[in-house]
Amino acid sequence: MQSKKVKELVERYLSVSFDVMKRGAMLVKCELDEDITNDQYYLLRYMYKRGICTSTELASAFIVNKSAITAMTNRLVEKEMVRRIRDEKDRRVIYLTLTEKGMRWFQETEEKIHKLVGSFITKFSEQEIEMFLQLYEKLASALHEMEVEA
Repeated sequence: MQSKKVKELVERYLSVSFDVMKRGAMLVKCELDEDITNDQYYLLRYMYKRGICTSTELASAFIVNKSAITAMTNRLVEKEMVRRIRDEKDRRVIYLTLTEKGMRWFQETEEKIHKLVGSFITKFSEQEIEMFLQLYEKLASALHEMEVEA
């Protein structure tokens, strides 16, 4: 592919990526409680899907320092949405899981977000959505491979 064409495609990608990420994050934030950040929502979502995890696992999944995860989980523990559980065999290991309050909040919020996404995803045909998701998953895979190589 020509250098000029590649440059144009990169510019289009960066523009649309910025626009979608910012607007998408703003729309998701509108569905969250005032005192919950988007990052905290995604952390709760990850924990909900996994059931139980460690801060090291979260730091790896979110590609941040463990100290950033500790700060986020501290706030969620204070809000009684997350609890810490010490491993009985190795007291140095601490697991994180959602509390009942955290589970209820997540389930209610997830319903709101599903409605939100459903409101604009229906503007596309099933074939368009499927193709988009396949390409987006392929992009995620390529980015993951680059991360592993780095």
